[in-house]
Amino acid sequence: MVGRQATGRRAAGERVAGSVESDGADAALALVRRLRGLASDLDQLGATFAERNSLHATDLRALVLLLDADRAQLAATPGWLAAQLGLGSAATTALLDRLERAGHLVRSADPGDRRRVLLRVQEQARYLGWSFFAPLVGRVDAAMADFDADERATVARFLGAMDGALAAEPDRSDRRGGRGDRFDG
Repeated sequence: MVGRQATGRRAAGERVAGSVESDGADAALALVRRLRGLASDLDQLGATFAERNSLHATDLRALVLLLDADRAQLAATPGWLAAQLGLGSAATTALLDRLERAGHLVRSADPGDRRRVLLRVQEQARYLGWSFFAPLVGRVDAAMADFDADERATVARFLGAMDGALAAEPDRSDRRGGRGDRFDG
């Protein structure tokens, strides 16, 4: 009797213990689990920050997106933010009202197109975030101190590839603020 393994043929998706395919899939699964654990830890840190500062989790995600847009010199609008967060217009308006009341952002007319509203993060929000997250940034910097420039470039390339893999997730749509908790592997 000749088995599938002996002939080199397997059913689609079947893995053979100890094979390169199995080892690669197992390594990928282990990596996904480690990334998920890291994401969970970062989510918990963010939740602690949000709770201490009377913010909803979505408020924090919005502030992070707005700060990132500001650093990238992108014009952030309510429509852009709604798309990033996967929110409707009413929920986005309520979110922006909360953030504006708390002094974290200002809505203003675009000087180039007065019909368009721009969102600008206030210095208070920058300071609040930095005062909480600066120690983490310091620990990450210290952890990366032993990595040479090539290794840091590899880490950056890896993270870019993981972002691309997540962006291809069908449930993710065009949103950038997904939680990443859809996978149970």
